[in-house]
Amino acid sequence: MFRVNLAPRQRTPRNASLKDLANIRNHLERSIADCMSESAQRLRKKIDQARTPQELWLLRNDAYQLISQQHDQSIAAERINTLIQFFDGWLEPKQLVRIK
Repeated sequence: MFRVNLAPRQRTPRNASLKDLANIRNHLERSIADCMSESAQRLRKKIDQARTPQELWLLRNDAYQLISQQHDQSIAAERINTLIQFFDGWLEPKQLVRIK
C-alpha cells in the first residue's frame, strides 16, 4: 500500500556559499548606498561580518531605519521589500514578510 502526503512541502533553507553570501550582502549594502551617517558605517561593518543569510536578514531592520531617516518610510519599505527576492530559498518562506 502506498501513502501519499498531500500536505504542501516546506522548502528548507539551503546552505549559502561564499558567492551566495556576497550576492546577498551586495544587495543589502546597495540598499543603503546613499546613507552616509556613522550608523550607516556601523551597519556596513555588520553586513560585512554577517556569515549567514539569516544574519543578513536580521540586519534589514537596521537598514530600514537608516533609509527612513535619510528619505522616508515608503522609500525604506520599497528598498527592503526589493531585497526579499535575494533571500528567497535561503530562509523559511514564512520569514520573508514584506513591510507594509
